[in-house]
Amino acid sequence: MMQAASLRTAARRFSSFAVLVTASLVLSGCAASPDIRTDYDRSVDFSSFETYGYPDELGTDRAGYSTLITQHFKQAVDREMQSRGYRYVEDDPDLLVNFFANVRDVTRLRSRPNLWVSYGYYGYRYGLYSAWPLYASGTDTVHYRVGTANIDIVDAERRQLIWEGVAEGKLTREVLEDPQPAIEAVVAELFSRFPGRAPGHAAD
Repeated sequence: MMQAASLRTAARRFSSFAVLVTASLVLSGCAASPDIRTDYDRSVDFSSFETYGYPDELGTDRAGYSTLITQHFKQAVDREMQSRGYRYVEDDPDLLVNFFANVRDVTRLRSRPNLWVSYGYYGYRYGLYSAWPLYASGTDTVHYRVGTANIDIVDAERRQLIWEGVAEGKLTREVLEDPQPAIEAVVAELFSRFPGRAPGHAAD
């Protein structure tokens, strides 16, 4: 009996140790390619817009202040929008670009397919415009961190979302410590699926 109890205790300790090691490897190892999803309003002529800007308060701002994450996103979005011929203006833009990013803990159940779960953080839109629901799923017993980035493009006159891009994937320690390269890569990947260009601006 004593030996059996000792074996069970050792097994539990080894199991806990294995979970900690696995979680540590997930955080410090290389991240898999993010899951990319986009959708847009098929009735919209994206070539009818010439200018873009940003809402007064972006989804990545905190307590009325622009964060470093906001700056990283703006630089990456400016590069992509301007490469498509859209011109940035501060007053009365044709399009508004908003974005949001968050990090959350996820639990992975080995007995199920690996699905992603979304926690309904769309409050960052602050009632500025209406949108459609976007559903994701998932839980799995190994714990790790998942990052999600949203980019919204809005018809400023109608206050209507016309394009949305979502990127979601596991985060490495390197990304958490230096997010700018990851943000630039994700924004470029999302905009590779953006259907619009300014009038007269041909594809490269």
